[in-house]
Amino acid sequence: MAARALYPGTFDPITNGHIDLAERASRMFEHVVVAIAASTAKAPLFSLEERLQLTQKVLSHIDNVSVSSFSGLLVNCATEHNTPVVLRGLRAVSDFEYEFQMTGMNYKLNPTIETIFLMSSDKYQLISSKLIKEINSLNGDVSQFVPKAVEKKIIKKVNN
Repeated sequence: MAARALYPGTFDPITNGHIDLAERASRMFEHVVVAIAASTAKAPLFSLEERLQLTQKVLSHIDNVSVSSFSGLLVNCATEHNTPVVLRGLRAVSDFEYEFQMTGMNYKLNPTIETIFLMSSDKYQLISSKLIKEINSLNGDVSQFVPKAVEKKIIKKVNN
Protein backbone atom coordinates (compact mmCIF):
# COMPACT_ATOMS: atom_id res chain seq x y z
CA MET A 1 0.00 0.00 0.00
CA ALA A 2 1.36 3.39 -0.97
CA ALA A 3 1.72 5.78 1.90
CA ARG A 4 -0.05 8.95 0.83
CA ALA A 5 -2.19 10.32 -1.98
CA LEU A 6 -3.61 13.72 -2.82
CA TYR A 7 -7.17 13.92 -4.13
CA PRO A 8 -7.55 17.47 -5.51
CA GLY A 9 -10.62 19.23 -6.77
CA THR A 10 -12.83 22.26 -6.46
CA PHE A 11 -15.59 20.31 -4.67
CA ASP A 12 -18.18 23.01 -5.37
CA PRO A 13 -20.08 21.26 -3.91
CA ILE A 14 -18.77 17.89 -2.82
CA THR A 15 -20.97 15.13 -4.29
CA ASN A 16 -21.72 11.50 -3.51
CA GLY A 17 -19.33 10.64 -6.35
CA HIS A 18 -16.49 12.54 -4.64
CA ILE A 19 -17.26 10.80 -1.36
CA ASP A 20 -17.26 7.39 -3.04
CA LEU A 21 -13.86 8.08 -4.55
CA ALA A 22 -12.44 9.27 -1.21
CA GLU A 23 -13.76 6.13 0.52
CA ARG A 24 -12.26 3.86 -2.13
CA ALA A 25 -8.95 5.72 -2.01
CA SER A 26 -8.86 5.39 1.78
CA ARG A 27 -8.70 1.62 1.32
CA MET A 28 -5.80 1.93 -1.11
CA PHE A 29 -3.59 4.43 0.71
CA GLU A 30 -2.46 4.85 4.29
CA HIS A 31 -3.53 8.50 4.14
CA VAL A 32 -5.50 10.59 1.63
CA VAL A 33 -5.41 14.37 1.58
CA VAL A 34 -8.49 15.86 -0.05
CA ALA A 35 -7.14 19.15 -1.36
CA ILE A 36 -9.69 21.81 -2.20
CA ALA A 37 -8.56 24.25 -4.86
CA ALA A 38 -9.36 27.90 -4.31
CA SER A 39 -10.30 28.09 -8.02
CA THR A 40 -11.36 31.72 -8.00
CA ALA A 41 -11.31 31.71 -11.82
CA LYS A 42 -14.20 29.21 -11.77
CA ALA A 43 -16.33 31.60 -9.66
CA PRO A 44 -17.43 28.89 -7.22
CA LEU A 45 -20.89 29.00 -5.63
CA PHE A 46 -19.42 28.25 -2.19
CA SER A 47 -16.51 30.10 -0.62
CA LEU A 48 -13.34 28.17 0.04
CA GLU A 49 -14.16 28.10 3.76
CA GLU A 50 -17.65 26.74 3.09
CA ARG A 51 -16.25 24.03 0.81
CA LEU A 52 -13.67 23.11 3.46
CA GLN A 53 -16.32 22.85 6.18
CA LEU A 54 -18.74 20.81 4.06
CA THR A 55 -16.02 18.46 2.88
CA GLN A 56 -14.68 17.93 6.40
CA LYS A 57 -18.19 17.22 7.65
CA VAL A 58 -19.14 14.67 5.00
CA LEU A 59 -15.77 12.88 5.08
CA SER A 60 -15.40 12.83 8.88
CA HIS A 61 -16.34 9.13 8.97
CA ILE A 62 -13.09 8.19 7.17
CA ASP A 63 -10.24 8.05 9.69
CA ASN A 64 -7.34 8.24 7.24
CA VAL A 65 -8.64 11.18 5.19
CA SER A 66 -7.79 14.80 5.93
CA VAL A 67 -9.04 17.93 4.19
CA SER A 68 -6.91 20.91 3.20
CA SER A 69 -7.03 23.79 0.75
CA PHE A 70 -4.59 25.15 -1.78
CA SER A 71 -4.05 27.77 -4.40
CA GLY A 72 -1.40 27.66 -7.05
CA LEU A 73 0.12 24.64 -8.72
CA LEU A 74 -1.13 21.18 -7.87
CA VAL A 75 2.40 19.76 -7.90
CA ASN A 76 3.41 22.28 -5.24
CA CYS A 77 0.46 21.21 -3.10
CA ALA A 78 1.43 17.55 -3.51
CA THR A 79 5.01 18.35 -2.50
CA GLU A 80 3.87 20.37 0.54
CA HIS A 81 1.74 17.44 1.72
CA ASN A 82 4.43 14.86 0.96
CA THR A 83 2.05 13.00 -1.36
CA PRO A 84 3.86 11.36 -4.28
CA VAL A 85 0.55 10.27 -5.82
CA VAL A 86 -2.23 12.45 -7.22
CA LEU A 87 -5.58 10.72 -7.48
CA ARG A 88 -8.11 11.75 -10.11
CA GLY A 89 -11.58 10.43 -10.83
CA LEU A 90 -12.80 9.75 -14.33
CA ARG A 91 -16.46 9.64 -15.29
CA ALA A 92 -16.24 9.65 -19.09
CA VAL A 93 -13.85 9.84 -22.03
CA SER A 94 -14.18 13.63 -22.01
CA ASP A 95 -12.72 13.67 -18.47
CA PHE A 96 -9.77 11.61 -19.68
CA GLU A 97 -8.76 14.08 -22.38
CA TYR A 98 -8.53 16.95 -19.89
CA GLU A 99 -6.86 14.82 -17.20
CA PHE A 100 -4.38 13.42 -19.71
CA GLN A 101 -3.20 16.95 -20.55
CA MET A 102 -3.01 17.95 -16.89
CA THR A 103 -1.07 14.80 -16.00
CA GLY A 104 1.45 15.46 -18.75
CA MET A 105 1.96 19.04 -17.63
CA ASN A 106 2.24 18.06 -13.96
CA TYR A 107 4.82 15.43 -14.89
CA LYS A 108 6.89 18.04 -16.71
CA LEU A 109 6.69 20.32 -13.66
CA ASN A 110 7.58 17.53 -11.20
CA PRO A 111 8.37 14.05 -12.55
CA THR A 112 8.44 12.54 -9.05
CA ILE A 113 4.66 12.88 -8.68
CA GLU A 114 2.55 10.15 -10.27
CA THR A 115 -1.11 10.43 -11.21
CA ILE A 116 -3.52 7.53 -10.73
CA PHE A 117 -6.97 7.49 -12.25
CA LEU A 118 -9.97 5.79 -10.68
CA MET A 119 -13.12 5.23 -12.67
CA SER A 120 -16.29 6.49 -11.04
CA SER A 121 -18.63 3.85 -9.72
CA ASP A 122 -21.48 3.20 -12.15
CA LYS A 123 -24.07 4.91 -9.98
CA TYR A 124 -22.03 8.14 -9.85
CA GLN A 125 -20.83 8.49 -13.45
CA LEU A 126 -23.39 11.13 -14.37
CA ILE A 127 -22.91 13.30 -11.29
CA SER A 128 -20.98 16.55 -11.55
CA SER A 129 -20.95 19.58 -9.29
CA LYS A 130 -21.80 21.76 -12.26
CA LEU A 131 -24.94 19.75 -13.08
CA ILE A 132 -26.00 19.67 -9.44
CA LYS A 133 -25.80 23.47 -9.25
CA GLU A 134 -27.79 23.78 -12.47
CA ILE A 135 -30.49 21.31 -11.37
CA ASN A 136 -30.82 23.09 -8.05
CA SER A 137 -31.02 26.53 -9.68
CA LEU A 138 -34.00 25.25 -11.67
CA ASN A 139 -35.68 24.01 -8.46
CA GLY A 140 -34.86 20.37 -9.19
CA ASP A 141 -34.27 17.73 -6.51
CA VAL A 142 -30.55 17.11 -5.90
CA SER A 143 -31.00 14.89 -2.83
CA GLN A 144 -29.88 11.73 -4.63
CA PHE A 145 -26.59 13.32 -5.71
CA VAL A 146 -25.27 14.98 -2.56
CA PRO A 147 -25.27 14.34 1.20
CA LYS A 148 -28.10 15.96 3.20
CA ALA A 149 -25.75 18.60 4.68
CA VAL A 150 -24.72 19.70 1.19
CA GLU A 151 -28.31 19.68 -0.06
CA LYS A 152 -29.36 22.01 2.77
CA LYS A 153 -26.46 24.40 2.10
CA ILE A 154 -26.98 24.55 -1.65
CA ILE A 155 -30.72 25.21 -1.28
CA LYS A 156 -30.03 27.92 1.32
CA LYS A 157 -27.30 29.47 -0.86
CA VAL A 158 -29.47 29.64 -3.98
CA ASN A 159 -32.56 30.90 -2.14
CA ASN A 160 -30.70 33.80 -0.49
